[in-house]
Amino acid sequence: MIDSGLRDRAGRHVTLRPVDDDNWRAVADVAPRDDQRTWVAALAARYLLLTMRSDVWTSLAVYADETVVGHVMWGVDDDGSRWIGGMVIAADEQDRGVGRATVRTLADWLAAQDGGSVVRLSYHPDNTAAARLYTSLGFTPTGAHEDEEVVVELAG
Repeated sequence: MIDSGLRDRAGRHVTLRPVDDDNWRAVADVAPRDDQRTWVAALAARYLLLTMRSDVWTSLAVYADETVVGHVMWGVDDDGSRWIGGMVIAADEQDRGVGRATVRTLADWLAAQDGGSVVRLSYHPDNTAAARLYTSLGFTPTGAHEDEEVVVELAG
C-alpha cells in the first residue's frame, strides 16, 4: 500500500493499493464522467488490460477509506523517469479531492524511488481541468508531446 496520509475533502483517507483478486472487479468498473471520455478510457478495465499486456505499466487501485474509487498506473521509462498514467476517478467521486490526493501520493512515492527521480505525466491540451490540477501540484511543461498530449514533469 502507498499511503501519504492525505485525505479527500470529506475526510476520507486516500491510499493506493495493488490490484488483486479481491478488488480487480471494482477497479475494472470505475468509469469517469461522460464528458471526460475524450481523454480517458470509458472504463478502467482498459488500463488493467494494458498493464497485464505490458512490462512497462503497473496498475493501482485508488481507495477512499475502504472503498475503491479509482485507478491509476505508473511506469518507468528508458531514461529512468517515472510516469503516472491511466488515472480514472469514478464520476460520482470527482470534485472531492481524490484525484489531487492520488497524484500527490503517487508522485511523492515515485520521486523517492532510487534516490530521487523525475516524475512525468501527460494530458490532452484541451483537458483544462487536468492542466489546472497538475500545475497546482507543481508539474511544469517539458516542451515535449506524447501522442498529442502535453508532457509535464515534477523534478525530483
